[in-house]
Amino acid sequence: MLRYIARRLGMMVLTLLVASIIVFFVTQMLPGDVATMIIGRFATPEALAKLRAQLGLDRPTYIQYLDWLLHYVTGDWGKSLSTGSPIQPMVMERLRNSALLGGMAMLMSVPLAIVLGVIAAFKRNSWVDHLISVSALSLEGLPEFVTGLFLIGVFALGLHLLPASSDIDPEAGFVKILPKLILPSLTITFVMLAYVARMTRSSTIEVLKTDYVRTAFLKGLPRREVLIRHVLRNALLPTVTIVAISIGWLIGGLIVTETVFGYPSLGRLLLFSIERRDIPLIQAVTMLIVTIYSLSNLIADILYAYLNPRIRLS
Repeated sequence: MLRYIARRLGMMVLTLLVASIIVFFVTQMLPGDVATMIIGRFATPEALAKLRAQLGLDRPTYIQYLDWLLHYVTGDWGKSLSTGSPIQPMVMERLRNSALLGGMAMLMSVPLAIVLGVIAAFKRNSWVDHLISVSALSLEGLPEFVTGLFLIGVFALGLHLLPASSDIDPEAGFVKILPKLILPSLTITFVMLAYVARMTRSSTIEVLKTDYVRTAFLKGLPRREVLIRHVLRNALLPTVTIVAISIGWLIGGLIVTETVFGYPSLGRLLLFSIERRDIPLIQAVTMLIVTIYSLSNLIADILYAYLNPRIRLS
């Protein structure tokens, strides 16, 4: 198992290195000049040349890349060109917000999706199975902004139970911001529900067809015991992988939902940096999202190997 984890860690480091090269050189090709953005378009050539020298922009590109990578790894992410604020505290604050929203959405969606998937598998081809499948697919097919606006209309404007805006105070505790997380979390739940439920249903049906499960039923074991001891451990292998991989999307890929509810998270910060051509901020946020995706894939690989010994021993 340790050798398996070491191989996966090595692949993750190599992936991050390649991603850092791509991120740096792609941002260097963006239109606009960093010195011009800082001083302004009406700056004199002498002032621009002096600032480029101070920032090291007159050095070879590969030297700039190595310098940026060294500073990024050591935690010095520079300052935002748009706000002049240090980048790392800004990004970490948004990462906390994204983690709260993603964690809340996962707690709401994953258990419900697994339960629905298992019920649909045990009642396959019945009206219960069809009802779960059609309902989940209908919810998944709705765009996130439609679902979000519908939830706002019902629970915020109609019933006045929850706030329509999710703009939170950075200093507020979890209990205080919890009501503002419910509606965006429900929106994300509807997106994840169908995919995870269908994956659970299909894998559970395959496990129910195996000889050892049929033998357990023939021996007269209670259905609940067969489900917990024999079915779920193997049926949830694909589901665990999908959920772990979804962590990266939950942290950095919820821009539509975050925009609808005005939630200050990592995805919106990336959009903000792109709109303002804030290259240091783009680089920092993008590399953080890539790192989270890589870590979530590593977690998925380790969980899959733990649950399925054939993977780690091959």
